Amino acid sequence: MLKFKKIMALAMGAIISSSLILTGCSKGNSTSKEETNSKPVELVWYTIGGPQKDTEKVQEEINKYLKEKINATIKIKQVDWGDYNQKMQVVINSGEEYDIAFTCSWANDYLTNARKGAFVALDELLDKYGKETKAAIDPNFWEGAKIDGKIYAIPANKELGVAPLWVFNKDYARKYNVDISKIKTLEDLEPYLKTIKENEPDVTPFYIIKDYSAQLPYDKIIDPVAVSLKNNDLKVVNIFETEEMKQTLNTMHKYYKAGYINKDAATAKDDKAVKRFVTKGDGQPYADIIWSKDLGFEVVSTPMMAPFITNGSTTGSMQAISVTSKHPEKSMQFLNLLNTDKYLRNLINYGIEGTHYQKVNDEQIKILPDQKNYQMPYFSLGNLFITYTLENEPKTKWEEFKKFNADSSKSPALGFKFDPTPVNTEVAGLRNVLDEFGASLYSGTVDPNEYLPKINAKLKSIGIDKVIAEMQKQIDAWKAKK
Repeated sequence: MLKFKKIMALAMGAIISSSLILTGCSKGNSTSKEETNSKPVELVWYTIGGPQKDTEKVQEEINKYLKEKINATIKIKQVDWGDYNQKMQVVINSGEEYDIAFTCSWANDYLTNARKGAFVALDELLDKYGKETKAAIDPNFWEGAKIDGKIYAIPANKELGVAPLWVFNKDYARKYNVDISKIKTLEDLEPYLKTIKENEPDVTPFYIIKDYSAQLPYDKIIDPVAVSLKNNDLKVVNIFETEEMKQTLNTMHKYYKAGYINKDAATAKDDKAVKRFVTKGDGQPYADIIWSKDLGFEVVSTPMMAPFITNGSTTGSMQAISVTSKHPEKSMQFLNLLNTDKYLRNLINYGIEGTHYQKVNDEQIKILPDQKNYQMPYFSLGNLFITYTLENEPKTKWEEFKKFNADSSKSPALGFKFDPTPVNTEVAGLRNVLDEFGASLYSGTVDPNEYLPKINAKLKSIGIDKVIAEMQKQIDAWKAKK
């Protein structure tokens, strides 16, 4: 699976103990005297994505600029995709002092951590130091960021909707005359996977990694508890008990047994490691161009379904300030620059001009060979709409993103924020069960006829029915107030 937007298999974050919360809040509320301190403040920023060879080189340039702008420096701590969720659980649970961290609906879980007190409520800081950011970001993102009326992280201004795609190696699609526009469902892939298997022995027909999960017409409020996207009944279900899930997992197991899926799918981390025909990605307009650049070969994609705006997608990329931060004001000043300062945003995004890229005009750039040493996940870093476009992208790219956002449909549960407090223990158990069974089931490695009953029995034993009942009660009350 492409790593530019990890799907929601990592959706649940840490459950933070109440004793930590009290300790963290105590630290976060003791505001530093940074505004009058002449020595630059060092901010620690945890980001998601593979550590890059040139990060320190770019960081030096970032810090030269930040010292002049806000008398601060930044220390970037990059944590690889598959390790980020676990790492941030340790950081938060230990009470480690840090300033800023990437958070979202699928890693370092925003809702859970905010409700448990790990993040600073940003409303006052935004009003004082982030007015430009508030104005720059689409109001729908701010609405999605609200938890019980407060904002605990700054969303990245990007695509609003979830847009699942089949992503094909362009060379093989052309070689075998594949009309990708006719491929929508998982089952539609079968004849082409068979062709690749028979004719390209060194190519993996369908390559996935351990974070892959099934794309179903459901909005997962807390994985695997969800509501349907196909109607407005807002009935809460366990997706592992749906017919759609059963069919999908049976197809995946069939493909795995046929040799279409890589044998290490349940454990693989690297989505660039092998030759492949197709994988799954979550994208947006012109994602193919960025993916092709980062993968080193051309890809083309086709949508699996129309894009939907969900609570998960509006909180799919955010930056939070830790309650353990001694510098919340400086952190907000940095985040304000990150989302409004074009020079800084592009430096963090693309690296150093003349080393990692060169300008072809005021708004577009050409990637240089050394950017292989600084490949950042653009979507995770802040406001995309002030970044340069690539030379082979249209100048109207960001306007088309805005149209994409306007045309995306809304989940019937958009705006609903589940309060897990009454079922915290059971919710924590859901994550453990998914960690145990999810990757092997989703990848097709195991027979769903044997393992679906096992995962459902385990989910019931830890109290999923109690979670469903509590969520249904809350969503019914929310619906009644709409």
